[in-house]
Parts: sequence; C-alpha cells; structure tokens
Amino acid sequence: MMSEPNIASQSGIVRIDIADKNDLYAAYMPFVSNGGLFVAQDTLGHSRYDMGSDVFLLLHLVQQNERLPVAGKVVWLTPHGGGALRPAGIGIQFSSQDNGATQRRLETVLAGMLESSRATHTL
Repeated sequence: MMSEPNIASQSGIVRIDIADKNDLYAAYMPFVSNGGLFVAQDTLGHSRYDMGSDVFLLLHLVQQNERLPVAGKVVWLTPHGGGALRPAGIGIQFSSQDNGATQRRLETVLAGMLESSRATHTL
C-alpha cells in the first residue's frame, strides 16, 4: 500500500515530503509540458486551488535528502466524486522559468521506472 506524501499548504505554498521513488512515480505527471506533480486533495486539508492558480512547491525528496523550491501552476483538477479510481486533487505544472531543470531532476531520480512504463504504454 502506497503511503500518502506529507503535504501542508498555505496561501499558494505547498510543502510536499515524498518518501521514496514509488511515491514520486505515483505523483509525477510526465505528460504535462515541463513536468508536474499530482497532489491529492485530502492531503491539502481545507485549502482549495482553482485552474491557473500560481503555487510555490517546497518539494522534499526524503530518500534523496533534497529540498527543491519549484514555481508552478494548477493545470489539472479532479473533483470529489470524480470516480473511484481517481482521487480528488490537483495537478501542478512546473514553471518553464527553470528551463526544465526540475523535470530533468525528477526524471533522473526516477531513471528506469519511467522508461519501463513508457515501453509498456506506447500506442
């Protein structure tokens, strides 16, 4: 059973502690331009974000002992009741201001996991 990332939010700031590669893999959104992360709504508490909202991620990769500050915006909303297989939450797209550095960093951490997934999901 996958553990939920530890997330705290306040006025556009989202702090995410991701314990390991499996949690990062589950949250990573490689299909979003510049990459992104999905954050489950129940872990955000009462904070609510709308499409296009600017957010600032304080991303802590626990296993890597790294803290990454990342600017982004909400590009995905899954509302409560969106289906049993889809938890409510938001997708945050990484800003292009870092020229893809965040996306490259996360894909380096996930090396091998993404390639095997892409190979089995190619149309």
